[in-house]
Amino acid sequence: MISRDYPRRAGGGNKVRLFRLALTDVEALNRSRLFLEQEGVVTQTRPFSAPSLTRRALTSIYSGKAASFARITELIRWVDDPDDDWHAGFLAGVFDAEGSCSRGILRISNKDTAILDNIQRSLSALGIEHVLEGARPNGVRCVRVTGGLPMRSRFFGLVGPAIDRKLSIAGAAVKSAALLQVVSVEDLETTMDMIDITTGTGDFIANGVISHNCFARNTHTYLDLDAGKDFDNEIIVKVNVAEVLRKELARPAWERNAVALGTNTDPYQRAEGRYRLMPGVIAALADSGTPLSILTKGTLIRRDLDLLVEASTLVPVDLALSIAIYDDELQSAVEPGTPSTAARLATVTAIRERGLRCSVFMMPILPFLTDTRAHLDDALRQAKAAGASDVMYTALHLRPGVRDWFMQWLARDHPDLVPRYHELYGRNAYAPKGYRQWLALRIKPLIRAHGLEHGIEDPVTGGVRSRALARPVPAVPAFPGQPVPGPGLLIAGELPPELHPTLF
Repeated sequence: MISRDYPRRAGGGNKVRLFRLALTDVEALNRSRLFLEQEGVVTQTRPFSAPSLTRRALTSIYSGKAASFARITELIRWVDDPDDDWHAGFLAGVFDAEGSCSRGILRISNKDTAILDNIQRSLSALGIEHVLEGARPNGVRCVRVTGGLPMRSRFFGLVGPAIDRKLSIAGAAVKSAALLQVVSVEDLETTMDMIDITTGTGDFIANGVISHNCFARNTHTYLDLDAGKDFDNEIIVKVNVAEVLRKELARPAWERNAVALGTNTDPYQRAEGRYRLMPGVIAALADSGTPLSILTKGTLIRRDLDLLVEASTLVPVDLALSIAIYDDELQSAVEPGTPSTAARLATVTAIRERGLRCSVFMMPILPFLTDTRAHLDDALRQAKAAGASDVMYTALHLRPGVRDWFMQWLARDHPDLVPRYHELYGRNAYAPKGYRQWLALRIKPLIRAHGLEHGIEDPVTGGVRSRALARPVPAVPAFPGQPVPGPGLLIAGELPPELHPTLF
């Protein structure tokens, strides 16, 4: 930010107001540009300095308008009582500009005492351990995150920096405070190929990845595993999936129908970080001319954005992030071990910055927990701010294999809601028509108010409705006897008197 007065020869003077931000990484510049546009500040982009033998090229965004200068001055002022969103946003920006993560050490450097103080204040507010290192000869001091990989992961998950190259934790040992030990050994009376899903250090990387409401739990029974403990602990990795897929796609009978990835098993679980199967899958589909969609909770999709951008030049590519819960404490309880809501929203932004569309699946909405007007309004606000192309929603399904485990969690964490869930669901897997109508009446006006598009889930694949579909696909019934066009297109009507207000 530059403010200068230049005298005129004939009296008076010119006042110059200039905002300029120059960085080597375009992701951070694009995020800043989009944020400023949302605040009414339009910036221009131009080269700042050419590359040299020791430095990469710098690109800048700038504005010389007095109104823009005044608005940015207001936006960057220190806040007396900031909330967690402010802390996370501030840390994301200062880390992109002045931070590094090398050899397992995460640091943010600066000379300015106020900036250093606010870095420490924000880290403390988010529960991230840190120390302030001594001054260097040039006066620069570093705030260093302590606590090893767990704290670095917490930083990246809560803060969500924009620069992808600074987010890698490849090669780092994954430690856990959990008590991991062999409980028993059983003779299965058969021979099975076992897939190693540990790091080179022998640490189990999938520890603690549990989702109490995952509709895919029952599919573990297809492999003679149970939908409870085995689902929480056993991961089956098909290491030759790309080779098999290419053979199937080459068959003359293949009609190039849209393929949805992530509708049953998330393709970007932690194990994907080791096996790197998705690049081969994406390339196989794109090379064969097959449209694809991806639904994930995993931020690892950012690794493959270059490949997805390339694939989008050959076939329709539709991406979506599953972000159902916008209360951090509740999200951690329902989806322990998964990326935080902030990290997933940052991934939406990263996808949009690469020119790809990205839907947000607000699925499932949990009755009496995430269906309040305040929660829905805040969720849609955050989705819009992240750049979501559209949103889709549906109420919680309690299908066989899911119901028992979800109700166990509910009885432990929210025992007061157990009778209400039994009353609402009875023996049905789906919420009753009256509740879904009520939810539609509540959320649809909020979707419009936030300027979001109302997405459509593909009723055949369960994924994002592919842009490759030239004509509508007939809807499938959401539950016996009640045809529904798909989540988000529920029939809206007046709430039956018998359901109001005792349940809602």
